[in-house]
Amino acid sequence: MTALLTQAASFGFAAGTSFGSLHMLLMSVTLTQGWRYGLLIVLTPLLTDAPIIVLMVVLLSSLPPVFAPLLNIIGGVAVFFIAWRAYQSLRRPTSYDPQASAKVTRETLLRGIAVNLLNPAPYIFWGTMTGPLLVEAFTISAVGGVLFLLAFYGVFLGLMALFVVMFDRLRGVDARLTRWLTTASLVVLAALGVQLILRGVSGLSG
Repeated sequence: MTALLTQAASFGFAAGTSFGSLHMLLMSVTLTQGWRYGLLIVLTPLLTDAPIIVLMVVLLSSLPPVFAPLLNIIGGVAVFFIAWRAYQSLRRPTSYDPQASAKVTRETLLRGIAVNLLNPAPYIFWGTMTGPLLVEAFTISAVGGVLFLLAFYGVFLGLMALFVVMFDRLRGVDARLTRWLTTASLVVLAALGVQLILRGVSGLSG
């Protein structure tokens, strides 16, 4: 069991430090809206990963081969669209409105949920690497399975929260630097979307 928990923590570290679309969104949101909204993005895997884990652990063997390429295309389009919308908002400076806080919170959370649900990475991650280990942990005991999840998400979300603190500190350094970093993160996010689309098209044609 100790070996499984070590593997869970290691995979959590890998997921937390492998910058992808969720990390780019986290960076953009934290730099433009602050750490509170950045933490909303950190929490989105807790809201979206349960159905992903069930799908990949239980149904992976019965899914058609076309599933992965289609998911790449759908996820790529969604990621690119979110990056474009965020860039448009960045070009239109707005004053803070306390009454709009609830709406901004909801929209931020929905963006994080959309990016994570439509991103093929969690499906591949749980379907090919961590999923079989999770099944093995639950085979040993229910407590073992829960501890596996706690080890994984403790490290993964802990690292994501650390990134929020780092990006939030950068907000107070220089407004121009913050804007440049935000724009750069959105460009990378859009590029990741295009990459997913091309990968999906290649998978369908190959």
